[in-house]
Amino acid sequence: MSRRLVAVGLYLVALACPPSVSRAHGPGHGTAESERLPTIGPAPNFSLTSSHGHQVALSDLRGRVVAVAFIYTSCTDVCPLLTEKMAQVRDKLGPDFGGSIAFVSITVDPERDTPEVLKGYAEAFGADRGGWHFLTGEPANIREVAQRYGVAASARDGNVDHTLLTSLVDRRGRLRVQYLGYRFDPDEFRRDLVGLVNEP
Repeated sequence: MSRRLVAVGLYLVALACPPSVSRAHGPGHGTAESERLPTIGPAPNFSLTSSHGHQVALSDLRGRVVAVAFIYTSCTDVCPLLTEKMAQVRDKLGPDFGGSIAFVSITVDPERDTPEVLKGYAEAFGADRGGWHFLTGEPANIREVAQRYGVAASARDGNVDHTLLTSLVDRRGRLRVQYLGYRFDPDEFRRDLVGLVNEP
């Protein structure tokens, strides 16, 4: 079953729980590049520190389709699997990646994930700094950004539990679709990215 979630109506603002799901596509449904995804609403903006020490805001990426994911570098299960899946999709995007499509991975463990730590993590996945930004910031800012994207995170005994949601933002800065977990179809993910690039 597809794990792509498309919300219809009001988008999430300042919620610490996953979004309501209005529909989830099963295999063979709604995966064409020509499908027009509903608009959830304006994507919450953020301005955070990159692995290279520069400020990166979502508004800086306007004009590109952006995939926004939440991870942390000491995660040993779902985060590296999600990041690896995104790296595989990046490789299949060809020249669209960087110029028309960007990835953003935001840590939910900012106290340990310094820019230097994120830089090493990004290099381990061959991330291109021109097209894939790994971001950190003050804990309060990270919590606010995560909540506004429907991601809940809590730390205990050195471990971080968090909702795994990957959001697609179109070229006009609108939130269009979210993927739950890491087991979503990478081909559907790629088609959605390309479909948003090709929207008039």
